[in-house]
Amino acid sequence: MPVPVPQQRAVPAAETTHGADLTLLVIEDDPAGTFTVPELPSAAGTRVRVRTARNLTEAGRLLTDDVDCILLDLDLALPTGARTDADKDGSGHPDELATLKHILRIAPRHAVLALTAENDAERAAEAVRVGAQDYLFRGELDGRLLSRAIRYAVERKRADIAQHQLTESRLRAQENARLERGLLPTPLLQGSDLDFAARYRPGRSRALLGGDFYDTVRTPDGTVHAMIGDVCGHGPDEAALGVELRIAWRALTLAGLCGDELLSTLQQVLEHERQSEEIFATVCTVDIAPDGRRAGLCLAGHPAPLIARQGRAAHLLPYEDGGPALGLLPHARWPRRQVQLGGSWSLMMYTDGLIEGRVGLEGTQRLGQDGMVAMINGQLDQGLGGEALLEAAVSQVQELNGGELTDDVAVLLLERDEARIRGRGRSALRSRPGSAAPASAQRPPL
Repeated sequence: MPVPVPQQRAVPAAETTHGADLTLLVIEDDPAGTFTVPELPSAAGTRVRVRTARNLTEAGRLLTDDVDCILLDLDLALPTGARTDADKDGSGHPDELATLKHILRIAPRHAVLALTAENDAERAAEAVRVGAQDYLFRGELDGRLLSRAIRYAVERKRADIAQHQLTESRLRAQENARLERGLLPTPLLQGSDLDFAARYRPGRSRALLGGDFYDTVRTPDGTVHAMIGDVCGHGPDEAALGVELRIAWRALTLAGLCGDELLSTLQQVLEHERQSEEIFATVCTVDIAPDGRRAGLCLAGHPAPLIARQGRAAHLLPYEDGGPALGLLPHARWPRRQVQLGGSWSLMMYTDGLIEGRVGLEGTQRLGQDGMVAMINGQLDQGLGGEALLEAAVSQVQELNGGELTDDVAVLLLERDEARIRGRGRSALRSRPGSAAPASAQRPPL
């Protein structure tokens, strides 16, 4: 049955949940004018503004963001040119709800009321199952019923959207947790005398973790291998690639690779797994000898680590011999440089988010590596170390920036205290059953 409705008129509406006006879009093509929207009872001065569309093309023009609810006649035919295979049922015949499904596709965030005849209850119920918020029968329609149906449909749609957003938020949180476990693993340092600490803080503009990643493992020969890296870009694809590179690095390290051979293989992994040829990753690797006094350093377009030795100011390790970021040059090389660490030291590795924050009143100057070194030296002078040092560093960088950092920040710290290691060794020797006293403590024979 066709449904005539007056054009662009406003009628008093029943009270809405938020006391605000509502806009109803009626979609019908009744040439006879046998149906009109019933007068709606007034309440709290709110109104329902009614718009009328005679066809789907006109409805598309009138379907703006301020429309709250759509009243759709299920008998309205879908234009032949607009029909697709999706508008047919399983037997190939035209779908009786094709017009409704079309409206649901073009207006996914609008509440929809289905209007049909009293003897068409089965199709009305199916309309709700497909996606309409409610249905109304033409012969039973009055102002109070329509007013209540509009308010109910709008609030139900709001609730559906809120539930959908909550579900998406939970899924996003689960994805964050999975990515975090992949990007920021538990270090494998059992049997090592080194202390480990790490911090990660995501940039403000992303819900997901970015492409920063790190790892630390100890191989059976006693060497401690550490790495930190950063995939260019931000988002789930970059985070997933970071996880793949981190896992590949751990597997290659445990298989005995290091230096140029490891980074060359890691570049092959990146080239096969990245979404486009523009994606690259910076990486810094350090392998610390079993005695803890020397290390091999490789830089692939990444900032050099910072070293703080006992009694000396912190400074950057040499970075002149570094190679390009992974993924930039197909046959690149990454020389491995030997560095002396000493007996007691702290080695800090970081991503560029730590040094790219702004400083100064105008906020036009970057902290940079020199500014970071000065900042760390000030914190070391205060006696900070380990977790406290990293927390203070990240917090101060954010404070200097005047708010949340735009890039992710990952920092890890390895420390060696030779005096404590020696003390631990003497304690172990004294506690060993039947062990002799050290030579220096034995009395000379009589």
